[in-house]
Amino acid sequence: MLSYEKLMQKAIEARQNAYAPYSGFKVGAALLTDTGKIYKGCNIENAAYGLCNCAERTAFFKAISDGERKFAAIAICGEGNGECFPCGACRQVMEEFCCSDFVIVLCDNGALKTYSLDDLLPHAFCAKNISDQKGE
Repeated sequence: MLSYEKLMQKAIEARQNAYAPYSGFKVGAALLTDTGKIYKGCNIENAAYGLCNCAERTAFFKAISDGERKFAAIAICGEGNGECFPCGACRQVMEEFCCSDFVIVLCDNGALKTYSLDDLLPHAFCAKNISDQKGE
């Protein structure tokens, strides 16, 4: 399996393509599929702020549109010091497509830290909640 260091390097590469003229905060993500393929994403801002897209969701949407459905890990790298945690919307997208042990790799002043999806989104709302309401 690809090392988390190499996955983070791909996230750093993706960050270079970020379009962030309003916040100036560039983020890159690299999503690893179960088959070893990597999808990179960057944040894409818009003057109509509600239309902005995060790096994590960009990577997921690229992979999903290519037919991928099983994922092992994602590396996320923002600018500056400290970890760049995924926002709530990105965590919810991860919940839709990943297991609770899906690995999220963050960079903290050069040191890599790993979290599971369950660490970052405990008690998640998921498809089971909807099927329970339908009586399935």
